Amino acid sequence: MQKVKKVFLIISGCVSLGIGILGIVLPLVPTTPLLLLAAACFFRSSDRMYWWLLENKYFGHYIKNYREHRGIPLKAKIVGVTVLWISILYSALFVVPLFFVKVIMIGLAVYFTWFMLSLNTIK
Repeated sequence: MQKVKKVFLIISGCVSLGIGILGIVLPLVPTTPLLLLAAACFFRSSDRMYWWLLENKYFGHYIKNYREHRGIPLKAKIVGVTVLWISILYSALFVVPLFFVKVIMIGLAVYFTWFMLSLNTIK
């Protein structure tokens, strides 16, 4: 059973890492939480993959910044909140026809805005 758990965690970590990498270029895909999830999966399953992820020059800093400072850079906050609201408002106004779905979307945008702004700002 331990082997199955280890394989499941490695696969989950790889999927999270792949989607997190997409989040670097796709605006609504959250990069840092997915990279943190990948790190947690690798931590519990593969020391080699965990340390590779932390030392990676492209996305290791996302994890280190969050672990050390519990925060994100100001630029990431501004871009994240701006893209979030542009996407949500466009979808709510022009794409989604159901009122209750629009309300849920706006509510989620408010929550994620609060979450991003409540994190420490790394200088």
